[in-house]
Amino acid sequence: MNATMHILFACPHHDPDAWVPRLAAAMPGCRISVWDPDGPPSGADIALVWRPPAELFKHETGLTTLFNLGAGVDALLKMPEIPSHVRIVRLEDAGMAVQMAEYALYALLRVSRDFEAFDHAQARQHWDTREGSRPADWPVGVLGLGQVGLRVAQTLADFGYPVAGWSRSPRDVPGVESFAGVAALPAFLARTRFLVNVLPLTPDTVGILNRDTLSRLLPGAHLVNVGRGEHLVEDDLVQMLEEGEIAGATLDVFHTEPLPRDHPFWHDARVHVTPHIAARTLRDESIAQIAGKVAQLQRGEAISGVVERSRGY
Repeated sequence: MNATMHILFACPHHDPDAWVPRLAAAMPGCRISVWDPDGPPSGADIALVWRPPAELFKHETGLTTLFNLGAGVDALLKMPEIPSHVRIVRLEDAGMAVQMAEYALYALLRVSRDFEAFDHAQARQHWDTREGSRPADWPVGVLGLGQVGLRVAQTLADFGYPVAGWSRSPRDVPGVESFAGVAALPAFLARTRFLVNVLPLTPDTVGILNRDTLSRLLPGAHLVNVGRGEHLVEDDLVQMLEEGEIAGATLDVFHTEPLPRDHPFWHDARVHVTPHIAARTLRDESIAQIAGKVAQLQRGEAISGVVERSRGY
């Protein structure tokens, strides 16, 4: 890779005026440019991308590394236009883990403390002094114990909730009961009333939130999905809500986004819908992380966060 690296900002969904000057300040030894689909090839080594068009990779054939401005790389892995030799690097946390933990805690407190009922009571000017529940009544299960899942699990455990985590391989997390592997999934679900999904989307995890898995949860269970919409079999959840097999759900991601206006999730009071905002890309934190990794590449060092395509993350 060139000693003076050329970095291409190729994010149609982000304002280059807000990013490029800061990128240049963080990486003064690099050339920073903005992708112009109508211009000649830039000759860049590295591209910063988020939902890039396929034309980028037909146009910019000299790329060796992609930095994805987000934690999820499933969309990139579905693009056959990206050559196999091009390294894909995901953001590692960069401020997203704490946002996910905040979202999960918000959802947990909203449900376990019955805050929604008090909102309804206020609308009726009714002084509702119902009895509250205890953290022990809401055993939490976190699906996925990567950097984000670890932060979610530890945060909820710090608030006194009994927390377990499920992952592909065993993890040792203080204060969190660990379940690992497909064989352990039923036992993990059977002790969980509040399920938080933060798994990466891979062929093995598509549709993992289905009737079979959700029906194994404790009675009165609540689902939080902040992973990907494709993790959830939406029709199964709709039917389970109608049949009273699950109490409710807090959903931030969907098969189709924006969520269609006629989708039943909009109209079900047991479902809390948010528009894919659980964790946003934080510009300054992301730039700092990318600049550090570019400096490592310039020194010929290995970097973390490189996606293993065969595993999907």
